[in-house]
Amino acid sequence: MKLLVDNMFPPRLGRGLAQLFAGQHHIEHIKDKFGTGSLSDEDWIKKLGKEGGWSVLSGDRRIASNRISRDLFLANNLVGFFPKSAVMEMPFPKQVARILTVWPLMEALAASADRGCYAIGASGTKLQGL
Repeated sequence: MKLLVDNMFPPRLGRGLAQLFAGQHHIEHIKDKFGTGSLSDEDWIKKLGKEGGWSVLSGDRRIASNRISRDLFLANNLVGFFPKSAVMEMPFPKQVARILTVWPLMEALAASADRGCYAIGASGTKLQGL
């Protein structure tokens, strides 16, 4: 799986996941991939789409709920994982625990879905389609 972690999460999450899954997955934080300059959602979505095969872990649920940004996201064949607000409000270690709890599902969807948006809830072991 190629996974981009967006700015709603600290770079240490992307770097930590990259270390944890070294040799299995390619994981980058958006700042490490594209630098710290201003990059619009439209720009990075299109860049990932051109590269192909990317999934995204984003705390910005607006991407999945706003029709224009969602259409752009899906048109670029991205698979997105969007933690619900209850997850985003958790302390960082609990956010990481939630992500790791559903990691096997994220892997399976990234491998089988050509595009889609999925919610990560505050409990349970399922992902909800958005």
